[in-house]
Amino acid sequence: MSPVLHNAALITAAGTAWYAVAVTAAAVTAVAARSADRRRDAREVLKVLVRRNAR
Repeated sequence: MSPVLHNAALITAAGTAWYAVAVTAAAVTAVAARSADRRRDAREVLKVLVRRNAR
């Protein structure tokens, strides 16, 4: 595999891992936060992170 493709694959994998961590953290916060405001804010963040296109 060429170095360029290898680096692109590594960057893509790292970005995917960070995205998964962000979604997981927001989901845990949406469920486990003590205050209703923090849970609501975490749900709004999840809506942004896991936006689906209407077709």
